[in-house]
Amino acid sequence: MAHKAERGVFELRQGRVLCVTDSAGGPSALVAAVEGLGPESLDQLRVMSGPLRLIVTPHRGLAMGLHGQAPASDLSLTLEPDETPAGIRALAEDRSLARSASRLSLGARPANGPESAGLSLARLAGLLPALVSVEIDPRSPLLERWLGEATVLEVSSDEAEAAAEAGSSIEITRVAEARVPLALDENARFVFFREGGGLIEHVAVLFGTRESWPDPVPVRLHSACLTGDLFGSMRCDCGEQLRGSLQHFKRRGGGVLVYLAQEGRGIGLGNKIRAYRLQEDGLDTIDADAVLGFGADERRYDAALAILRHLGIERVELLTNNPQKMRAVEEGGIAVLARTPLYGGINRHNLRYVQAKVDRSGHWLMDMITQRASAD
Repeated sequence: MAHKAERGVFELRQGRVLCVTDSAGGPSALVAAVEGLGPESLDQLRVMSGPLRLIVTPHRGLAMGLHGQAPASDLSLTLEPDETPAGIRALAEDRSLARSASRLSLGARPANGPESAGLSLARLAGLLPALVSVEIDPRSPLLERWLGEATVLEVSSDEAEAAAEAGSSIEITRVAEARVPLALDENARFVFFREGGGLIEHVAVLFGTRESWPDPVPVRLHSACLTGDLFGSMRCDCGEQLRGSLQHFKRRGGGVLVYLAQEGRGIGLGNKIRAYRLQEDGLDTIDADAVLGFGADERRYDAALAILRHLGIERVELLTNNPQKMRAVEEGGIAVLARTPLYGGINRHNLRYVQAKVDRSGHWLMDMITQRASAD
């Protein structure tokens, strides 16, 4: 990742203002992440003469009812001059305001290059995907003074977009490997990998010896779920799927768990907790993510495929209920010779979650739901 863009991610996470210049030669944008937005950074943006704008993803724009305002692109919306940090955060994430854009001065337009580039950095930082922005002349004496005093960091739109692409790079580096005795396999080995951008890290857990692995190799691509995997959350079936896959490896005499840093279907832990709050208000998991500005599933499996290739695995028995995951593995050139489902338990807290995965994402979970119906 480019050094300046990496620092830009840090600046946004600290709630500071960042200058994103237009690599095509247009006006620059001063931006600040909505998450963590405070009066000081908002006042710094207001020093500029132009209107403040809220930059959101197309998913958030559609959730706000802006169907006719270029929903395929990031959106730039004019804010009222007296908006407070709390009011702006509400516009960026609250469900009630997502149904109407009436509080905005509806000067909605597609986001320009610096605005979209800044939004890419916010997403790379794992923040709520929303920015406050104001246009500024790159030759502004005030901006030159801020840059000279290091009050504001400058990043070009090209640098920001390149960093975002590097952050999802399929290049992985094997960092370390060690034996970690587990209750199910005292000889289990953990192999630690880092993606090309340097910010995202994954672990492959190898059960059994390579020589004893069945053919095809049992493989589970498991996206991290802190609440389910570690604390046994009843909102999802993730922890049960994880433990079920380990039991399956034991029965089969070996296998590989690729544990991916893709919390909350790729939106991050903080945003997942925000989505939980929206689910408490009646939304299903997919609609809650859309209100926050995310797609139905933000995960990628390029890094997982690179890890499998690094381990020399070409033929797999895939442990999954997810057709998208299965397609990704097959299209990545790894033969899926068998699929084994992983079922958790159904309870009153996760029934809507599981049903949404079936109805809206096509997951193969009807047998799991039918078992609950039969038990009732």
